[in-house]
Amino acid sequence: MSRTRTALLAAMALVGGVTGTAFAVDPGTAGVAAVPCTVDYKIQNQWGTGFTAAVTITNNSAAKSSWSLKWSYAGDQKVTSGWNAKLSQSGAAVTAANESYNGQLGTGGSVSFGFQGSYSGSNAIPATFTLDGVTCNVDGGPGGPTDPPDPGGPSTRVNNPYEGAKVYVNPEWSANAAAEPGGSRVANQPTGVWLDRIAAISGAGGKMGLRDHLDEALRQKGSGELVVQFVIYNLPGRDCSALASNGELKADEIGRYKTEYIDPIKAILADPKYASLRIVTTVEIDSLPNLVTNTGSRPTAVPQCDVMKANGNYVKGVGYALNKLGDVPNVYNYVDAGHHGWIGWDDNFGPTAAIMKEAATAEGATLNDVHGFITNTANYSALKENNFTINDTVAGKSVRESKWVDWNRYVDELSYAQAFRNQLVTAGFNANIGMLIDTSRNGWGGAARPTGPGATTSVDTYVDGGRYDRRLNTGNWCNQAGAGLGERPKAAPAPGIDAYVWMKPPGESDGASKAVPNDEGKGFDRMCDPTYTGNPRNNNNMSGALPDAPLSGHWFSAQFRQLMQNAYPPLS
Repeated sequence: MSRTRTALLAAMALVGGVTGTAFAVDPGTAGVAAVPCTVDYKIQNQWGTGFTAAVTITNNSAAKSSWSLKWSYAGDQKVTSGWNAKLSQSGAAVTAANESYNGQLGTGGSVSFGFQGSYSGSNAIPATFTLDGVTCNVDGGPGGPTDPPDPGGPSTRVNNPYEGAKVYVNPEWSANAAAEPGGSRVANQPTGVWLDRIAAISGAGGKMGLRDHLDEALRQKGSGELVVQFVIYNLPGRDCSALASNGELKADEIGRYKTEYIDPIKAILADPKYASLRIVTTVEIDSLPNLVTNTGSRPTAVPQCDVMKANGNYVKGVGYALNKLGDVPNVYNYVDAGHHGWIGWDDNFGPTAAIMKEAATAEGATLNDVHGFITNTANYSALKENNFTINDTVAGKSVRESKWVDWNRYVDELSYAQAFRNQLVTAGFNANIGMLIDTSRNGWGGAARPTGPGATTSVDTYVDGGRYDRRLNTGNWCNQAGAGLGERPKAAPAPGIDAYVWMKPPGESDGASKAVPNDEGKGFDRMCDPTYTGNPRNNNNMSGALPDAPLSGHWFSAQFRQLMQNAYPPLS
C-alpha cells in the first residue's frame, strides 16, 4: 500500500485516480487550468494508537511571504506535537501555519513540516487540503481517502531502523576478516556494502551483486527484523577533490547515472521479495560538502569541484537518488554530511546544511525522502575527545587557537553530529531525522592512546598531549597510520544518533599508495603516498598514509591488522 496520497484539484476540473508522489497537470490539457498547489501527505510511522506524518506543500501560484494549510480528519485523529510549522486543532479541523523562518514560499517552491498524532480505529488520510483558502488536492486514488495504511505492513517506516533489528553481515568482508590472524574476533560485525560502479549492481569480478546481498540478508533475517546497509557511490565526476576515489562516470554523464545506476538499483530494492528488510542507503559520500569547501576563491579550491558546482550534477544526482530510492517504502536514505574536521568551521557549517537542502529538493525529491544523515564515513575523526573540550582555556588561550583545532567549533564527531543535526532541522529538515556515525576506524587505541590531558604549558601541548586522534591533521584521510577500530556497531547510542555503524568496511583500502593501472576509474592521489608533504587541504602536513596500499576498496591486510591492534574499546 502506498504511504503517500497525492492528487490535484485544478481550477476547472477535479483530477482523480492517482497515487504516489506529486505530479503536475499539463497546462495545455484541454479543459484543465493550472494547478494552484499540491500537497504530499505521508504517514511515516504508525503504531497502535499513534502515528507520525510528513507533509510537503508545493506552491504553483504567486509567491507567498506566509502560508496556512488546513484540512479536516474524518476520524478522531489528534495532533499532539509538530515541527517546522505552528499546528493547531479545533475538533476535526487542523491548521498548519508557517514558522518565522519558513514563511517564504516562491512560485514552484516547496516547504515541509511534520507532526505526531494519536488515533483510534482507522487513520484515514484527509480528503481535502486548502492553502490560504485555495483547494490544493483531493485524494482520488485507489482505496480512496478512507483507506488507512496497514500498521503491520512491511512498508511502514519506523523512526529508527536500527532499533530492535539485527544488521547484515557481508559474507565476503567477513571471510576476508576471518582469514587474518585474530580476525574472527570481529568477522561477525555488520558493515556497509559499497555499490561503487555500475557493474557492482550485478556483481563485478566474481563478487556478490545487489540481489545476492539482499537474498543473503533475507536468509540472515529469519523471523526478526534486519537492516542491510548499502553505500550509493557513483556520481558523475565523483569525489572531485580526491583522485583515489574518482569513479567511472565523467562529469557530464548525469544521464548514465540516472538510467544505468540509480534506476536499476531502485528496481531491485523495490522488488516485493525484499519488502520485509530495512534497507539503509548512505547516499553519495564526499560530494555535496566539496561544493562548499573546495570551490571558488578558497585556497582549498580544486578546478574539478568548480566544474561540478557549475554543472549542478552533484545536486541533481543526489536529488534523483533520494527521489527514486525514497519511493521504496522500506528504504531509509541517509545523506553524507562530511565530518567535523571538514565542515566544523563557521564558514562551512551553515552553507553545507543549505546545499544539502537544495539537493534534497532537487529532481523531484522532497525533504521527506531523507531519513537522516551520516558523518565520518570512511574517515578517522575520534568519536569523543575526553581529555579536552572546545570551551577549555590554557595559558590564556582558547583550545580553538591550538594548531590542531585551528578555530574549529568541534573537537570530535559526536558533538559535531549532534550540532549539525540541529542545523539541518533549522534549515528545514524534519525534526525527527537521525544521525549515523561511522566508527569503523576512529578508535585510536593501543599503547599510544593518551590517558589524560596534555601539559598545560601551552594550548598546543595541552591539546596534542591529550587528543586521541593522532593524525597530523584532520584533513588527512587516506589509510592513516596508527588508526584503530572504533566503537562496535550499536543502535541508539546517544541523543539524536540512530546508530554507530561500520559503513566503511575495516581493511578495505582508501586508495593506492602509488599509481596502479585499473579499469575502475580510480586515479592516484598523493594523499595516499606516505612521502607526500601535503597541500592546503591538510595545512601542508605529511599525508600520514600507510605504505604499500592497494586500490580503494581492495583488501589491505596490513591496515586491517593495525586496526585490530589499535582497537578501542580493545578487542578481547
